[in-house]
Amino acid sequence: MNALELLHNRIDLSAIPFTDRGSRLLIFREGNRVAIRLAERWERWQGEVGHYRQRPPILDQLTFLGTDGTPQPFEVDSYPHCVTLGTPLGNFAWTFVEPEAVLIRLPAGSYGLSFEAHATRGATDRRGGTLHGKRNIAYTTNAQLDANDLFALTGDRFRVNLRLTAREGDALLLNITPRLGYNRTLPPTDEAINRSRAAWQAWFDSVPKVLPEYEAQYAHAWWIMRAGLLNTRYYFTREALVPSKIHYIGVWQWDQYFHALAYRHVDPHLAEDQIRIVLDHQREDGMLPDAIHDEGLVTRLTRPVEADVTKPPLVAWAALKVFEKCGRLDFLSEIYEPITRWHEWWLRDNLGENGLCHYQHPFSSGLDDSPLWDDGMPVVAPDLNTYIVIQAESLARMASLMGMAQEAARYREQAQQHTARMLETLWDERRGYFNALYQGQPIEVFTPFQLLPLWTGSLPERINARLIAHLTNPQTFWDKWALATVALNDPKFDADQMWRGPVWVNINYLFIEALIRVGRPELADKLRRNTLDLVMQRSDIYEYYNPITAARPPKAAPIFGWTSAVFIDLAIQETAYVANA
Repeated sequence: MNALELLHNRIDLSAIPFTDRGSRLLIFREGNRVAIRLAERWERWQGEVGHYRQRPPILDQLTFLGTDGTPQPFEVDSYPHCVTLGTPLGNFAWTFVEPEAVLIRLPAGSYGLSFEAHATRGATDRRGGTLHGKRNIAYTTNAQLDANDLFALTGDRFRVNLRLTAREGDALLLNITPRLGYNRTLPPTDEAINRSRAAWQAWFDSVPKVLPEYEAQYAHAWWIMRAGLLNTRYYFTREALVPSKIHYIGVWQWDQYFHALAYRHVDPHLAEDQIRIVLDHQREDGMLPDAIHDEGLVTRLTRPVEADVTKPPLVAWAALKVFEKCGRLDFLSEIYEPITRWHEWWLRDNLGENGLCHYQHPFSSGLDDSPLWDDGMPVVAPDLNTYIVIQAESLARMASLMGMAQEAARYREQAQQHTARMLETLWDERRGYFNALYQGQPIEVFTPFQLLPLWTGSLPERINARLIAHLTNPQTFWDKWALATVALNDPKFDADQMWRGPVWVNINYLFIEALIRVGRPELADKLRRNTLDLVMQRSDIYEYYNPITAARPPKAAPIFGWTSAVFIDLAIQETAYVANA
């Protein structure tokens, strides 16, 4: 697989930006101008420049100008390591030399270049200039500067107008950083481009091979898994993948567990760090944060209800997935005690009178706007209590691997008892699925999360059969594209609204594992292929999909992390299945 060629021109600069591993810089096209946006949340700046998804670029209106000052059109030719903007003046080749610096190889000749930037003060010098503000910017060139004009505009903005005469190999370096100092060293442009190419090639060379029909989308998924990484800063204690560098800037707890599924195939330490970054911020009472951003944590929200907010307890399950591939027992030993405290928090602070756990905030479920929460909170949910069982079983296995037989037995017994309580309290014999309860009464909506106890693998066979019949029914969840997240025939089904109908591939992943566990590998194989085919329907990889058309719903985030990670892992599984058939 020549991934660099497979990804030729996938980065269009309109829907998909040019970025690199660790970087918070996103390079976009806006007509015949270039803008650089920041993949930063930084809510303390929000009052001045707006929400991070809508705030203006840190540097924009970058325009190439002819000798008469006329703006020049350009065409984009892109690879993961280099984007070339072809203009009538020549080619401007962009590459990252470090996370906070972009090098532009200039064509030979005389021409102009202008841009605007957010800054409160600035100064020019003989190699370019510097601007200072919430983020600091430096522009540096070894071309001859015939004019270098800096103008203060309204609203903490400056305009830079350059006239330069460049020789072959000259460059312009743009630094954008929160730091006080800049790296203004200009490396040889060809060497910089080749270094970036080599880094990307090494990444793609490390990934397992998959069937030819998946190669192009598989390459794009691995591009997302590398390009979406952010380096450390403040609360961001480890290099970690954000769900989408455009839409979701930060670490969300259960996203990281799915991200680790892919990284375990190429880089054990990187896979482990997706889990460590969450455990780094464990509260004293054992709770793990919902999200981690550069500037802080999300552990409590006031809307739609006021409550602590976290995410589903899947960390032990994910850690074992990483261990199964990487075999580092020391990693399990490192994280075992924090996970036990996390498990105890659920069973201590979120336990109802019926002995089952409840969600106190909708966002703690990860299913933010599911109709399961329409009646109110807290909700005793089948999915949560299934996760509790899976986590207890995972802790039992971890304890056994570390030679702690008594603890292993205790967690196994806990898993069995919790499953029995689910059967006693939530199983609905008439409907043939597990109820979610609000104030002790069943919630009148049908979702696949009421079928998830199948994953425990310890239900009576007749109950498994009824759950599978619902799961595979084309009138409910398994039409052309599986699995809808609200039954297709439910009044609350909405094909485009987040958790009210669209397909989320991470949920499919859990049901694939559940079907294997209960001895239905043929259905697991079918769901795996259906999920792979769904992600193959569009050029980019999205947060969720319309279950009827496979289209991208209007609010679904692009270049999405856990969809990419699950696609990768399932493509590897399918390749192994075909090889062993």
